[in-house]
Amino acid sequence: MNQETKGFYKLSWLQRIGFGSGDLAQNLIYQTISIWLAFFYTNVFGLDAGAASLMFIVVRIIDVIWDPIVGAYVDKHNPRLGKYRAYLVFAGIPLVGFAILCFWNGLSTAAPWQKLVYAYFTYVGMSMCYTLVNVPYGALNSSLTRDTNEITILTSVRMFMANVGGLMVSAGIPILVCALTGYGDYASAIKTAAFMGLGSLPAFIFMPLVPAIKRKVGKRGMFNIFLTIAIVGMLLLYLVGMTELRNNDVIVDICQFIKSTGVIVATGYMWALVPEVISFSEYTTGKRIAGIVNALTGIFFKAGMALGGFVPLFVLWLVKYKPAENSQDGATDPTAWFMTMTIYGGLGLLLLLFCFSQCKERVVMDAKEAANVKASDLWTEFLHNRPLRILAFFFITAFAMMSVGNAAGAYFMAERANENIGVFQWQGILWLLCVLPALLLVLAMWIISKYELTDEKIDKINQEIEARSKKNE
Repeated sequence: MNQETKGFYKLSWLQRIGFGSGDLAQNLIYQTISIWLAFFYTNVFGLDAGAASLMFIVVRIIDVIWDPIVGAYVDKHNPRLGKYRAYLVFAGIPLVGFAILCFWNGLSTAAPWQKLVYAYFTYVGMSMCYTLVNVPYGALNSSLTRDTNEITILTSVRMFMANVGGLMVSAGIPILVCALTGYGDYASAIKTAAFMGLGSLPAFIFMPLVPAIKRKVGKRGMFNIFLTIAIVGMLLLYLVGMTELRNNDVIVDICQFIKSTGVIVATGYMWALVPEVISFSEYTTGKRIAGIVNALTGIFFKAGMALGGFVPLFVLWLVKYKPAENSQDGATDPTAWFMTMTIYGGLGLLLLLFCFSQCKERVVMDAKEAANVKASDLWTEFLHNRPLRILAFFFITAFAMMSVGNAAGAYFMAERANENIGVFQWQGILWLLCVLPALLLVLAMWIISKYELTDEKIDKINQEIEARSKKNE
């Protein structure tokens, strides 16, 4: 029997790149929110760190209600433009709009409560629209093919392009914000761009090697190796930050590169596990609820990002952090931030449209299965799908680690040369940048050690599913 007829589709490189462009687009938008919004809120928009930290938690509580609804809706419906890819267009436009408005500073003279209300409105709207894009986009991954090797390649391409977006955000935004002001400090912007950019650079070296590395050491071995590298890098960065070496750009950047190498490979490959737990669900329940599963993983990665958004702001509030008063610093120009997000958002929308044009759903549930999907299936699936539970908890710890570290990086670069910063405040930044992420990675390593779906087991499951499907035809 021809492999193509059994759902084991091989994709062209244009299709792989087209799918990956969706992650590039989302990273241009959501990574900007994840890395820079906390800094914008406290140092540009003028929100109190404590109030902003509470907002990050409230938004995630809303997501817990919203995401299952979206997952069930996506699984039950078949829009004319595609079961999953249609949302790249329908929800992509408002997502870009809300993301741009998050960085609008037109309320600079307003009362603090008015600023907070505006921040809630735009951030909640952005997060809800992001779910409408991200859940069906995640389901696209498992709908293109059942072939595990193809999914590994697809995930590698996706993560490579996601990190292109991450690099454009982490390294590009400091320079662009500076360029859009008439008084920017280019030397500081370039140093910040180099440090933040190293958070994504290892992806271009190691992510293309992931298929070969996995074949050599296996999934579990790959996770253990790269999580350990990340922990070592964080500890080195902490030790450097405790001394005058924190002003040595070369040493700081080397530590950041070591840390980022481990983080990128370990957290990048975890997305390849999502199609596996979807197949496991289909094997055990007979329903391929890709939308529901991606909504659940979405809840947990957003839970991790909620901790990543809450913890830095809460710690900064505890240590009584106050941004330095410096009207000549281009990093605090409100118009530049708004224009930067407009540019990144517009490019992101174009990439979502390209992704839409190159993706075609091939492996989806039939109408009878879709009719039985309910929002409550999300929690039923969570209770009965052990690999999914393990992956969900890994998502929480991994995304909390990344969000805490990414947000702290902006403060680390802004304050490392500040001779007036208090010891207590500096220790707070270092703990956010290095210690707390390292502890979370130790927990993540233990969690992923419990994941039992090997490639051999997944291949057998997919073959059994195809055999059932053929028998029922």
